[in-house]
Amino acid sequence: MNHLRTALLLSAAGLCSGLAHADTGKLLLTGGVSSIDGAAGGGLTPWAVIGTNATEGEVGFSAHVSRAATQDYSLNTMGVAVGFKDRVEVSLARQDLDASPATALNGLGFNVQAGQHVKMDVLGVKVKVAGDAVLDSDSWMPQIAVGVEQKSVDAGSITPVLDFLGAKTSGTDFYVSATKLFLGQSLLVNGTLRYTNANQNGLLGFGSKAPGKNEGSWVPEVSVAYLLNKNLAVGAEYRVKPNNLEALGRASGLASGLAEDAWQDLFVAWAPNKHASVTLAYLDLGRILPAITANRSQTGFYLSAQFAF
Repeated sequence: MNHLRTALLLSAAGLCSGLAHADTGKLLLTGGVSSIDGAAGGGLTPWAVIGTNATEGEVGFSAHVSRAATQDYSLNTMGVAVGFKDRVEVSLARQDLDASPATALNGLGFNVQAGQHVKMDVLGVKVKVAGDAVLDSDSWMPQIAVGVEQKSVDAGSITPVLDFLGAKTSGTDFYVSATKLFLGQSLLVNGTLRYTNANQNGLLGFGSKAPGKNEGSWVPEVSVAYLLNKNLAVGAEYRVKPNNLEALGRASGLASGLAEDAWQDLFVAWAPNKHASVTLAYLDLGRILPAITANRSQTGFYLSAQFAF
């Protein structure tokens, strides 16, 4: 994975140097922003749009940084993406989770280090297979894309906890997204169906030993965005999670202590020009390892900046 990350970063640097910049014809914000997994879309879920400013026949580049913070956790993300001819998107994201509350597990015999961070690399590929969100805005035909995200997590001193749960340290998500832009109504609607066995998006590993769920399952994700003007959009997202570990937690006497809830947000995205955008969101990520966070729902804020060419 380190070699893949290096290769993509070098490729992106080459693009950024002026060899293949896109002279965009895209409408502002209709290409989405960078999600936490790196793919273009909303902050929490991918859309069928191809990121960067590249239109047909062009190659484009984007980069983003973001931070999410709740009562008990914080997540920093950075990533890059390359868009080819408005048809193919390749993205890479690095997530860094401050998992300090996990030291509470030491009372159960683990040895989680104070200030432990969990890091995850996400390599994504998305391909547009039908439709065009802008050109087909006067019909009912959505833009449709299929994607894959290969995830690899480094849990540090939390790795023995993943072993106890029967969770693997790598996994692959598959998804199909349909994005419909109603240009006359300034409304964008996206639906994504994801096949995954990731726990908390993969930051808590993938799958579970019995009686938890180890195999993947299909879960829906929905986004709605309203363009107040060409530079400003507001919207909401809802992402269902597979909840693989709750049954294992109940069998282990933890009640709902390993439950995983849906993620949701309310966001505002501002694009002062075609090369930059800023997204601010209010997050409700539900319970994340409620056994060690007093069953608190993790609410907070998300801030992301993206630069695209």
